[in-house]
Amino acid sequence: MQQIEDSDRATLLSGVTWRKSRRSNPSGDCVEVAALFGGDFAVRNSRHPSGPALVCTKTELAAFLLAAKDGEFDDVVA
Repeated sequence: MQQIEDSDRATLLSGVTWRKSRRSNPSGDCVEVAALFGGDFAVRNSRHPSGPALVCTKTELAAFLLAAKDGEFDDVVA
């Protein structure tokens, strides 16, 4: 099994299924997530599918999603 490092190119992640939120906007400014073998997750920019992918654990992804839902990043787009 190939080890994937954080920020490796998303094209190295073969055999995974990328998915966007159903709330994605039509302009294509979306984040995509893929479950990796072994329980980790990869995140990439949908506009640059061959660009870097950030790899995180299930716990790290859950913490980020909870923070986003709680509004911790609202000041970034305000």
